[in-house]
Amino acid sequence: MTLRSKLATLLGVAGVLVLSTCSAIPAQEKDKAPAKKIAIRAGRLIDGKSDTPMLNALIVVEGDKIISVTTGGTVPAGVEVIDLSKATVLAGFADVHTHVLLNGDITAADYDEQLLKESIPYRAILAARNARIALDNGFTSIRDVETEGAMYADVDVKTAIARGEVPGPRMQVATRAMAPTGMYPLLGYSWEWKMPTGVQSVDGVEGARKAVREQVMYGADWIKYYSDRRYHFEDDGVLHSMVNFTDEEAKAIVDETHRLGKKVAAHCIGSDGIAAALRAGVDTIEHGDGFTDPQLEEVARRGVYWVPTITVGAYVAPGRGGNWVKMVDLEKTAFQKALKKNVKIALGTDAGGFDWKQLNEAEEFVYYANYGMTPMQAIRAGTVVPAELLGWTDKAGTIEAGKWADIVAVSGDPLKDITELKRVKFVMKAGTVYKNEMH
Repeated sequence: MTLRSKLATLLGVAGVLVLSTCSAIPAQEKDKAPAKKIAIRAGRLIDGKSDTPMLNALIVVEGDKIISVTTGGTVPAGVEVIDLSKATVLAGFADVHTHVLLNGDITAADYDEQLLKESIPYRAILAARNARIALDNGFTSIRDVETEGAMYADVDVKTAIARGEVPGPRMQVATRAMAPTGMYPLLGYSWEWKMPTGVQSVDGVEGARKAVREQVMYGADWIKYYSDRRYHFEDDGVLHSMVNFTDEEAKAIVDETHRLGKKVAAHCIGSDGIAAALRAGVDTIEHGDGFTDPQLEEVARRGVYWVPTITVGAYVAPGRGGNWVKMVDLEKTAFQKALKKNVKIALGTDAGGFDWKQLNEAEEFVYYANYGMTPMQAIRAGTVVPAELLGWTDKAGTIEAGKWADIVAVSGDPLKDITELKRVKFVMKAGTVYKNEMH
């Protein structure tokens, strides 16, 4: 048999195999299966739009989206019903300041031990566990604002969740964060050893631009940098700090990030760090204990978001001592002033700064209510406002047609007792139920 005839025979056999394989595929597999429909009966619905709950609501979900929200209504034939008629139903919560790759750092020793004794793969495994904890607590979205020395492992955790390999919230990530050389731990070790650092060390305007490009190349949704350190009080009673970057460097970070279509979060606790971040044009202020009245007015006027992270400050203060205890009270005062000035406050906890297994992120809601927000304002700070900050206003934050089916429920009424939000009994993300203890 000639080579040509052999090839012809082989091609003929291959063709038969392909045809027989295609004919063996059932018709329902050839066409995409229709998205599953689920109807949720909600006793009380806090939809994020109205100031009052909707009673006896019917939420119809198809696939990963909400397709209708009505009062009462009849469930379409053949549609699965989830009975939450004795519960309060809300949009999934969002925590926009987390560290899934960290598990508590009250002291420098706590922090150093994780970077020195735990491999990045091991920390990534714990990060997946932490993401599941967040989801179980009702947080269907998080913004993770740096890996604390674990390079780009947050991108890997985000990818694994998005592909359905592990359960967890939707994520936006900031990868490595930035600080100038010598201004972020690990510090204080012998110069003879090259120690790991919790951030990417960045120096100079060109270094800043390159670092932004590198982090974005590897998957950063946000760029996060440390605007200040060494927080202290002076005779004026204001919380001051040492600014890390020069104005030119900080401006280069922000300009390059915005040029690439991303946004910037700045860690700033003292008033000097806050002032420097505002001069640079950042999009969010993280922590912000030392806000002055003029600075609060500026962020309100410019629409800059404040992510207060009250939970972590209160948690670490007793163990850190010094100015930290006073800073908790200072932030409470700033928070109350910010409310009056209509500053955009988005819920962020700094989970990872406290052990994920010890504290529920929803504690932040309780602080907001105790500091002067109404329960409804606190709920919106953890749903509607974070959706805006994340650029997901058209997809998340409220319960309405067209939004992602990210839905949680609690037994009681959080408008009467905000601590109910710490006891989430039902969690749905993208139309999939991950938790249901309402039976």
